[in-house]
Amino acid sequence: MRRFFTNLGMLQVFISGLLVIVIMFVSTLFIYRNLISGIYEKVSENNGLVVQSIVQSLDNSFRTINNIIYTIHRLPPYDSLALTADNHVQMLKVQELVQNLETLISTVDYIEEVVVFFDSSNLAVTSKGTSSFDLLFNTKYNHASYNADYWRAYAKAQHPFKLFSAEEYTIYSETNRQTRTENLIMAVAGNKMSASSKQIIIMINSDALMKHVNQQPMIPGATLTMLDQDRNIVYSTGKQLDIVDILNEATLSANADTSLTKENFEYNFYYSDYNDYTYIEKVPYRFQNLGTVEKANYMIMLLACVSAIVVAVSTSLYMHRPVRKIIRQLGGGNSKGDDFRKIHSGIVKLQSENDTYRKQISSYDAEQFRYIFLRVLHGQLHHEEHDFQMQKYYTRFFSEKYFVMVKFELDVSDEGTVSVKTVEELASVLQEGMSQLQLSGTVIYDHTAYIALIGMKAPEDKDVWLRRARQSLAGLGKHELNGYSCRGCVSKVYISELENCQHAYAEVNNASLHRQVNEGDILLDAESVRLVWNAYLPFERLEKLSNYILTGKADEGIAIIKQTMQENIARNVHYYQLEHIAKTIFFYLINIAGGLGNAPQQLYELEHEFLQQLDSRSNGAAIENALVKVAQHLSRLSKTEPKNKLNPIYIAQYIELNYMKDLYLDHIAEVMETSPKYFSYFFKKSFGVNYVEYLNKVRLTHARELLKDTNDSITEIAEKTGYSTLSSFTITFKKYMGISPTDFRKQIDL
Repeated sequence: MRRFFTNLGMLQVFISGLLVIVIMFVSTLFIYRNLISGIYEKVSENNGLVVQSIVQSLDNSFRTINNIIYTIHRLPPYDSLALTADNHVQMLKVQELVQNLETLISTVDYIEEVVVFFDSSNLAVTSKGTSSFDLLFNTKYNHASYNADYWRAYAKAQHPFKLFSAEEYTIYSETNRQTRTENLIMAVAGNKMSASSKQIIIMINSDALMKHVNQQPMIPGATLTMLDQDRNIVYSTGKQLDIVDILNEATLSANADTSLTKENFEYNFYYSDYNDYTYIEKVPYRFQNLGTVEKANYMIMLLACVSAIVVAVSTSLYMHRPVRKIIRQLGGGNSKGDDFRKIHSGIVKLQSENDTYRKQISSYDAEQFRYIFLRVLHGQLHHEEHDFQMQKYYTRFFSEKYFVMVKFELDVSDEGTVSVKTVEELASVLQEGMSQLQLSGTVIYDHTAYIALIGMKAPEDKDVWLRRARQSLAGLGKHELNGYSCRGCVSKVYISELENCQHAYAEVNNASLHRQVNEGDILLDAESVRLVWNAYLPFERLEKLSNYILTGKADEGIAIIKQTMQENIARNVHYYQLEHIAKTIFFYLINIAGGLGNAPQQLYELEHEFLQQLDSRSNGAAIENALVKVAQHLSRLSKTEPKNKLNPIYIAQYIELNYMKDLYLDHIAEVMETSPKYFSYFFKKSFGVNYVEYLNKVRLTHARELLKDTNDSITEIAEKTGYSTLSSFTITFKKYMGISPTDFRKQIDL
């Protein structure tokens, strides 16, 4: 026997079995002796909190009832419904009262109806209209005891506000001429100190009231009874209690909750802070007869101990040899010690190694397939060393006789709220979308886009697939790709041959390049691409834009950028054309701003950031925002530039503010505190044009605006823009614009 217990693992099995028995025995005793009572106390405590919450909800409900009664007293008519001269009731006042009653109780779901009547009239006004008082309580709301005569007599007597106990009423529906029964609590307004002569009865649906206060969390089998100030039962959720005996045995106090234990039940008393009502909760008392259960438990534990000992010994003997063999197989030899720990560590090691190898093989296979796929697209796979690889992946390329190629472009459209995914995660999302469409193919990431070959059994399947794919992409955009903008291009149908992959790749790239900015199709068919050449970028706007930015007028410059971009978007130009326009504007601004003294490094960083943003933007509004940020940055840069006079910013600002004056070269050189020769050299180096040409462009920019926006004469415009004579203005205007000022204005009028 000793040799078996030299095996530490077998000894652990034996000791573990005994330990389990001890723990089970002790824990069972604890449960039956302590835990059940503790559970009951905890449940009882929580139930008390629930009942207190229900009492507060009932108080709030009665406050609502009281507020409704108070409001009805203050509603017109304030007196009894006096008759008119021809002995008719003033129905306009009645109709107004009906509408007000309907509004009052429309939001209170536990009010069945509200009835307003006067001692001097048989007319009963409700939220649904008017009725005879006798008809209302003898037919529509029928009760053997509480009929019309009873309520009329009760109303005439002096009485306070009172809740009548819940009774079953037979309710007649005039719409479908059928009857139903409901438990109603009648709330009758007091008339001892009434604010008006109205008599008010509010019918409360007791079932709806208890649903409103939510009694569901109470202990199963518990009931709640509500008593009014006079200790009369108003409502009970179960069989009505013997209130007399319970109240006689209980010591009630209006300032504290009390409890009473009687037979197998516990009675808890709660008091309202609002209307002096008493609530009695009846709950089953704590579990009884635990002794018999404990004796049975002792016998079960004794049998379990004997059985566990037998099982532990048998298991130790039976598993000795198999365990030793397993350890040797896992490389443990014949060493003694904790056998099961050695087995576990050996298995964990094998699993870890297998997982590592599996991931490496999977990663290598995926990367190898991507490498082969991209080489096929770029026509670089016709080498002998790749023949075997191509045979391996051929079925993954072409699963059907035909195929279409799809190019997906994804971009983050809301960087502040979306969690950016890796390219592998995005490829997995697109792959899952294809799987949902029951299509075969693999999505591969290619630099800035995702490429997929979709198998087609027949060319005519393309239209059906396109419709389904557009719906799938729209669904992905709302869920998995929320926060991303997605656009795609689909090639025509090709026969499944390697050389056709290159043609399809070129086709989807060309379609992506020629996508129009207002193209609403999320998945564009390359065969439907239309070519347009109507991009718009007038040179005079660039001049005005540069002047505004260099002089710190960011808002005016941004307005020109937005106007130019929106006009091109309205023309529905190709996306690559819009990018070229944006780059032209950007590099024109950068060229003008290049002379800033401290700007070269900042301008380099600005250029790098702008081009990166341009590559990742997928719509015209995003490109426009990127340009606006550039304009704002350059405007701030111009304002922070040191204001020494011989400075491009200062020179541009001075010319913009004084272009209408006689700014001859000697004068402005004197203003800049330098010689005319050096100023001319500095200006040409900073602005790329000579001073006179730049000055004429600034003046003519303002002249064109005056010609378009005012009715001033040509002579007046010449004087306002700094030209001393009309002839010099006309000659200069025609030199730069190609037409005379008069003809320019005529073209505008046309």
